[in-house]
Formats: sequence, structure tokens, C-alpha cells
Amino acid sequence: MHPRRSPALIVAALAALLLSCLVSAPAQAAACGTGNVALNRPATASSSENAGTSASAAVDGDAGTRWSSAFSDPQWLQVDLGSAQSICQVVLQWETAYATAFRLQVSDNASTWTDIHSTSTGTGGTQTLDVTGTGRYLRLYGTARATGWGYSLWELSVRTTTTTPPGGGDLGPNVHVFDPSMSSSSIQSTLNSVFSQMESNQFGTQRHALLFKPGSYNVNADIGFYTSIMGLGRNPDDVTINGQVKVDAGWFGGNATQNFWRSAENLSITPPGGTNQWAVSQAAPFRRMHVRGNLNLAPTGYGWASGGYIADSRIDGTVQPYSQQQWFTRDSSIGGWLNGVWNMVFSGVEGAPAQSFPEPPYTTIANSPVTREKPFLYVDSAGAYQVFVPALRQNTRGASWPGTGTSVPLTQFYVAKPSDTAATINAALASGLNLLFTPGIYHVGQTINVTRANTVVLGLGYATIIPDNGVVPMRVADVDGIRVAGLLFDAGSVNSPILMEVGPSGSGASHAANPISIQDVFFRIGGAHAGKATTSLVVNSDHTIIDHIWAWRGDHGAGIGWTVNTADTGLIVNGDDVTAYGLFVEHYQKYQVIWNGQRGKTIFFQNEMPYDPPNQAAWMNGSTRGYAAYKVADSVTSHEAWGLGAYCYFNVDPSIVAERGFETPVNPNVRFHDLLTVSLGGNGTINHVVNNTGAPAQGTATVPVKVVSFP
Repeated sequence: MHPRRSPALIVAALAALLLSCLVSAPAQAAACGTGNVALNRPATASSSENAGTSASAAVDGDAGTRWSSAFSDPQWLQVDLGSAQSICQVVLQWETAYATAFRLQVSDNASTWTDIHSTSTGTGGTQTLDVTGTGRYLRLYGTARATGWGYSLWELSVRTTTTTPPGGGDLGPNVHVFDPSMSSSSIQSTLNSVFSQMESNQFGTQRHALLFKPGSYNVNADIGFYTSIMGLGRNPDDVTINGQVKVDAGWFGGNATQNFWRSAENLSITPPGGTNQWAVSQAAPFRRMHVRGNLNLAPTGYGWASGGYIADSRIDGTVQPYSQQQWFTRDSSIGGWLNGVWNMVFSGVEGAPAQSFPEPPYTTIANSPVTREKPFLYVDSAGAYQVFVPALRQNTRGASWPGTGTSVPLTQFYVAKPSDTAATINAALASGLNLLFTPGIYHVGQTINVTRANTVVLGLGYATIIPDNGVVPMRVADVDGIRVAGLLFDAGSVNSPILMEVGPSGSGASHAANPISIQDVFFRIGGAHAGKATTSLVVNSDHTIIDHIWAWRGDHGAGIGWTVNTADTGLIVNGDDVTAYGLFVEHYQKYQVIWNGQRGKTIFFQNEMPYDPPNQAAWMNGSTRGYAAYKVADSVTSHEAWGLGAYCYFNVDPSIVAERGFETPVNPNVRFHDLLTVSLGGNGTINHVVNNTGAPAQGTATVPVKVVSFP
């Protein structure tokens, strides 16, 4: 029996409870953001002095390009911000020919305008103007010039009022967290349920991350599509799976060539029987793992398998590729390596077989020139989530852990959910937060701009970003130390010019001491739906590290066809001193990779040319038959690459010929090591391996043509 309480006491108690809830709720403060919502948005003007000074030059983020008008008044420059924005600041960077009198105006329809700033005493230079107004369109309307020339503006930046999202928070319903106090049967039930959903779910929308807190577990984890299994220890041995972490190919009749988009990271495996099975192909990294036994890379029955990636791992026993056609292993320790089919590449691997290409086809590099391992999530001794950000290393060999680096608490990350808009994500980045994408599908109607040095952008469970209306889904500024890892970019139905850009065009800052890094980032055009993107990844920033990408123009699934899922090129490198490990780039319609930067390095490249040119006439590079898979620009005077393979399978018209697999200027400082071309089942011909060197790859025997060095 409870004592009666007076109404006044009840009201007071409810008020106290409400106050408590308000105090404990995450604070979201309104402020003027630092991001530029006008960057690379559509811009128009009343006039332009010439083709090189069009309106777009004032919103391209490049302070070396400008808009300039005709020599008369009035003149205007207008930018479409994409949606109604609450504008709080406009920054004008004038060239010498500036406006003494101008207005800033906003509009919802680009026809009816409202002034938000007006002056007749403009000063030129850089003007930072605090304003208040809301509209989709912003217009600079000039009425008086300081010189006899037209108006000339280097850059126009627009900043908006943002509500700063809080850092930290839960990881959402698609992250399954296990701890040793849970029963093995309950954990196994969840693992089985996820695998049942994902085993053959190649183009589905579901995404999962399986996270194990430090401890020992007696379970078997079969890993299907869009599923990541990860340990939450500071080191891999903090989590032990006494069982298999397994990928097989029963869903596809014993063929592992479509075992894509899955991963294992940061845990140890003690497999029953002494051997763990990991039969995968592209976009399936095996990172920061410790296998206390052997590792079998083939499906049951030794069916086809087509390439994979190991990094920062220790395999106590023997790695057994069996039917794997090619494989790349970086900065690891292995007890032995069983065999090679076409192309096995090792960089900084203790226990790797000796260099022996072409037979056996082993390419072995003693040390990796420059590396920085992928950031990862873990729990500290107090049970709080942290993200460990490994340090940069030079001339590396063997696994890095425990290693050095920095721990960043999850409270310094915006934990994104699939319902978030790009505007919300940009507001979080502009407020100084890092970014953690939880598993799911993210549609973005504007570019995600990563502009702050040392920002970490980390995806879990194959978080997938789809651009709407042809936007570029992500741009990274030309600043030190940004890390982007663990994302899948899936092209939308309206063509995007680029899916990810690292540094704006013309970037030239040195990042030798603190590079930008791109790790386990994957690109897809078609397969899940009809997608289009001209280029998947453009790297303009110097010293960038590319560590495992798969850029794939789909050859099966939905939205597939020569004029349907259109895409020219997978990777364009314009930056100098860029290092790439594990490039998988396939099926693009022109050059697969174009390398314009100086002193670039690539260690391991896997390519299949497009399957589906309808005929030779549809696939010509001027007067040359087809496009090389890997093109080093004629202007490049220093470049080096090791362990590269290009294959053709022109199944629509097997008479098609690609004149060469690789194309390069002839220069003693542009060097290629261990190249091969293959015609798969005789479906088409690659006439030369590199330039005019190497015999034709042709015939049903599917025998590689190999070149040990060039020139």
C-alpha cells in the first residue's frame, strides 16, 4: 500500500522529470556553418568575358579561376543551391575588377528576388558578409564597377545556418554486438539468421555488421553479402573465434567468382581441423586478422575464384589459393604459400615465396614503400567505443599491430543513419565531427564535402551511398590526413560525372608527412539498378594512398547494357607521388585506369575489359582497336608498377580485339614488372601485353601471355 501524494507534489515531480529529460538530451546548437553550399552547384551569369571565365568558375573551389562579365552595368551571377537554404554568410573573393555597388538577393523560383544585402561602398578584396535570408537561389547583382573592366570574381561561398548534430550515439539496428556473457547458442542463432538472409542476396538493400567484444567465442560464422565481421579489441588476439569465419560458394554451385562485398577484420580464428575457408573474389578484404592454422582461399570442390586481398594479418599456417586466379597480400606474416595460378603478388610479407614470375607467377616486393593501416572501431577498458587511427609508416614489412596511432572517442564522430540527408552529414562535418556510417543505404541529393584536415570517415557493414540527380556524392578537400574507409558508392540513374573526388582539380599541396588515404572503398555502376557515372574515382591530391578499391561497371544483375550502365573510366590519378595497393578495376567502356601524375606506384592491378561492346566499331579509341586497361599518360616521366593482369571476355562479339593491355610512354624511369594478359575461353583477343610488346592473348586454352619487365 502506497501513501497518497498531493496533486502539487505530483506536478512538482513531473516538472523535475521533464527538466531532467531536457538536461540530458543531446544539445543541438544553431550556428553559421563553415561549409560552402555553393561549391560546384549550377551557376549562371548575365554574361561572361570568354569561355574560360564562365559562371561556374566562381563556385568551383579553385581560387585560380574566375568569373568575369562584360564591361557594362548591371551584371549578375546566380547559383542554384539545390533546395531552400537558410543563408547566414556570403564570402566574395574579388579580383581587381570589383563592384562598388551590388546587392545580394535570394529567390525560391529564380524570378522573384528579395534583397538580403545592399551596398554602394564595396571594398573589393575578400568580403565576408553576414546576412539573413532563405532561398534556393542566391544572386550577386552588380550595378557599379570600380574599374572600366567587367566584374571579376575568383570565388563566391555561401554558408548556411546549421543545427550541429551531437556526436556519439547508438550504432543502429543493423549492427549486432556480441559479448562473452551471451550464450553461444544465442550468438549462433543471430549469425545463422543474418547469413540466411545474406547468403545469396547479391543486390539486396540489407546491410549488417557483426561486432564481437573482447573474449572467446565458440561459434561458426558464415559470411554472406554486405556483411562485415569485426573484433572490438585493440588487437586481433583480444577476440578469438573458436570456429570458422567462413565463405564458401554453395549458393552459386561452387563458383566463387561472385562472392563480393563482405569482410573480416581485427579478430583471431582458431579453426577446427586446422584450416579456415575464405573463398572470395573482389571487395572482400581480410584485414588485421590472425589465423591460428591454415587459410584456404578456394570454394569446396575447387571451383573458380577470382582475386582477393589480405593485409596486416598473421597466418600461422599455409595460405592455400588452389583455384584462385590472382591474389594480393600486403604487410602480413604467413607460414607458407601453396601455389599460384596467374598472378600472386606480395608486398612487405614475411614468409612470402621468393620472386619467381613468370613461373611460378609470384611477384614479391620486400617492403611496402609507404602505408597507413585502416582505422577501426574498438572498445576501451571502460567499455566506451573508440576509433583507432593508425600512424603513417615507411618501408613496412609484416603486420603492424599492436602499432602506434591515435584513439578518437566515438563522441567525436557523427554516427550517421540511412535516414540522414547530405545536409545533416555536412553540418556534422562542418561542426568538427568525424563521420561513422552505420550499415544501410544512403541517398544523397548534394555532395558530402569532407574539408577538415585529419577527418576520419568510416563505414560499417558496407554502408552504401547513392547519388540522386547526378550529384557527385563525395568530395575530399586537398588537406592533410583525411581518411576515408569502408564505403560502397553505387551510381544513381542520372549520370554523375564522378563518384568520389580527392582534392579539387589543380591540387598541388604536399601531403608527404600526412597523406590522404582511401581504403576498402568500392564503386559500382549497375547491378542493383541502372546506374551511370563517367568516372568512379578521381585523385587530384599529391601523396594519396589508395589501399584496396574495386571499381566495377556491372556485367550482371539489373540495369546492365552497353548503353544502359554507362561509365568511361574507373580511376584517374592526376596527383603526384600517389601510391596504390590492390587496384581492382573492371569493365569500364574506355581506359580502366588513367595515370597522369608523376612518380606514381601501383602494386597489384586486376582488370577485366568490358564484356559487352556490341562490335569493334563501337569500341574504338580513334583508329586504335579498343582501350588499354592501364594507361600511363604520355607526359609522365616517372612511374613504376608491379604485378598487373588484364583479361578480356568479349562474349557479345568474340571477334573484338583490344590492341594492347597496357599503354605507357617509353622512358627508363617508367617501369613495369610482371605483366600478363589473358583471353578467357578465347572470347576476344588482346593483341599485345604492353605497347607493341607481347604476343596476342587468344584461344580457348585460356593461357596467359606474360612480360617480365618493360621497357
